[in-house]
Amino acid sequence: MTPELSVVVLCYKARETAIDFVARLKDALSAVTSDWELVLVGNYNKGDTTDTTPEVVRKLAAEDSRVVAVTLEKQGWMGWDARTGLERARGRYIAFIDGDNQMPPEDVVRVFTTLRESDYDMVTTYRVQRGDGPFRMFQSLGYNLIFNCLFPGSGVRDVNSKPKIFRRELFDKLKLTSDDWFLDAEIVIQVRRLKARVGQIPTVFRSSEARSSMVKLTAIWEFVKNLLRARLREFTGR
Repeated sequence: MTPELSVVVLCYKARETAIDFVARLKDALSAVTSDWELVLVGNYNKGDTTDTTPEVVRKLAAEDSRVVAVTLEKQGWMGWDARTGLERARGRYIAFIDGDNQMPPEDVVRVFTTLRESDYDMVTTYRVQRGDGPFRMFQSLGYNLIFNCLFPGSGVRDVNSKPKIFRRELFDKLKLTSDDWFLDAEIVIQVRRLKARVGQIPTVFRSSEARSSMVKLTAIWEFVKNLLRARLREFTGR
């Protein structure tokens, strides 16, 4: 049967941190619906013998039939991981979130109930407090400023914030191709083009105890290049 809610959890290098995150998420979900599934994405780099994440998510899936493990050798970055999980999501509502405890798992319930009780097509979050340092805060502010200058009218305050949740009808219209950190922006650009209704709620973003930041200095330039390419495609209609 089709579950009401599918939640894709990106667990790359989360290791044992994913166990606590998933337990909290399951408790939060069970308080509002019994009809849910989790898709845990524990993709791995070839030859990395230190990353226990694939084994952790496979064990979590073996313990609960509502949990699905995706553990593939990586062929891309965050965008590719997310797409491998989203492809497995069967729910009428589809959410995705990072599983490293930087974003509260309870936020999935908040965006879910907001979407379910409204006429929005998608609900996302915006970070009002960040625990990952001033550099990342200013990096994010700059990126969101550039994004909203190039793509005015989206109304999205924090493009890269999660969780994001969609109604199935909107999700099926998205044609996602990004393999890297541009996936969140690609989603917002396509949602803007489709003139979908977007709701937003505040969240608190914590520092990661499980791993260092995956977003490096070079990512800023990659973001800008990807945004310019996307803006050009909008102008040319391609």
